[in-house]
Amino acid sequence: MSSRQKSISRRTFFRNGATAAGAGLGALIATRTSGLFGAVPPSDRMAVGFIGVGARAQQIMDSMLLIPGVEIVRVCDAYKGRVARSIERCNGKPTAVDNYKKILEDKGIDAVVIAVPDHWHKTMAIEAMQAGKDVYIEKPLTYKIDEGLEIIKAVKDTKRILQVGSQGISSDIQRKTRDVIASGKLGQITMIRAYFNRNTAEGAWIYPIPPDANPQTVNWEMFLGPAPKLPFNLPRFFQWRCYKDYSGGIATDLFVHLCTSIHFMMGVQAPSQVMGMGDLYRWKESRDVPDTINASLKYKEGFMVNMSGTFNNTISSGAGFQILGTEGSLEVGGKLTFFPETPVEDPSWVVRSWPSAMEKAYFEDPKMVAYLQEARAKEAARQPEVIMVGDDDATKAHLERWFASIKSRTAPEESAEVGHRACSVAHMVNLSIASGNSVYWDFEAQRVKSD
Repeated sequence: MSSRQKSISRRTFFRNGATAAGAGLGALIATRTSGLFGAVPPSDRMAVGFIGVGARAQQIMDSMLLIPGVEIVRVCDAYKGRVARSIERCNGKPTAVDNYKKILEDKGIDAVVIAVPDHWHKTMAIEAMQAGKDVYIEKPLTYKIDEGLEIIKAVKDTKRILQVGSQGISSDIQRKTRDVIASGKLGQITMIRAYFNRNTAEGAWIYPIPPDANPQTVNWEMFLGPAPKLPFNLPRFFQWRCYKDYSGGIATDLFVHLCTSIHFMMGVQAPSQVMGMGDLYRWKESRDVPDTINASLKYKEGFMVNMSGTFNNTISSGAGFQILGTEGSLEVGGKLTFFPETPVEDPSWVVRSWPSAMEKAYFEDPKMVAYLQEARAKEAARQPEVIMVGDDDATKAHLERWFASIKSRTAPEESAEVGHRACSVAHMVNLSIASGNSVYWDFEAQRVKSD
């Protein structure tokens, strides 16, 4: 496999803070108890409540606990085992509540992290802001496409700070990519290839179910909330991304990351047209959402995106981008690599169809001889350029930007509007798959165009 084909895993690409877990829980606790809040004035400390403390939420905790002045004080989850482990991760400091509304009612809490299944996002985000809390909400912002406009209105009405958690845009590698694109180094960009591939049961969201999971340790009614009422079902609880009742599948879980990053790196808002195709080929017994999707996105700024994702192969493993320009291509993955374009204008295959005398004169022209020699020498000397980028914790950086926005009361970089547009692309992919037709974006109304 060539270097142009190689990519990396989601964990590496999006720098989601999982590396902190690799240091071991003991090392993390030692870090957290070494005077984390001691140097911060009481007026600058921030009390945070967590609504949902599953695997991703606990990664966020690991990063948040490294930020001076932040204290996690309350946690809530529909599975008791996750609550116990999240309190352990925080060295026993938070207290557990059995209903998220108790976190919202707590006047001592400044902000909340919402990391729950998608079908709960709109309700909890709006209720949290109406309760006076600033919000960090995991992607995708919404479960249904029009919910984004309701959340945007709530942000404006309550004057709260809401940041969406597609942390990749806070990574050094994506910020450097944006700078390289803006510099003009790639020339005219007309095509981007974006992909998110996996080939394991865990990657396909078939997570292991804890041995102690039962109706006494899992609050099924809390999980269901606004979703259709169904009998107790552990796979639906722990593997909820596999089901349309709670998730939009690959598009809203993985493509939303890619869309957020493309909009950030290219400085655009949304595609004008989306066409998607998807189906369920491999993991048929465990879900009702597609396990393979291809989508084409057309942007009015003059470029297109080919976006793909499958749970059946990782030859282009994990997540990444290839940004194709007239002067070169940029491969964005575990590292940032520039491949210069050195095209050789060599129409010999056409010229050889001319009369012999004309062909001979063409190739013996001194200007053509000199051009071909120089062009071929440049092509032979072409070498990829690895652009050096720092190795950061993007989740920590994303959280720090959220806290800075809270303190300054200014809109965060990944605001509700930004999250709505990126998530809407994912919804448009699913709408196109369902209808078999292209879906178009109304830039003025910030919603899908009606027929």
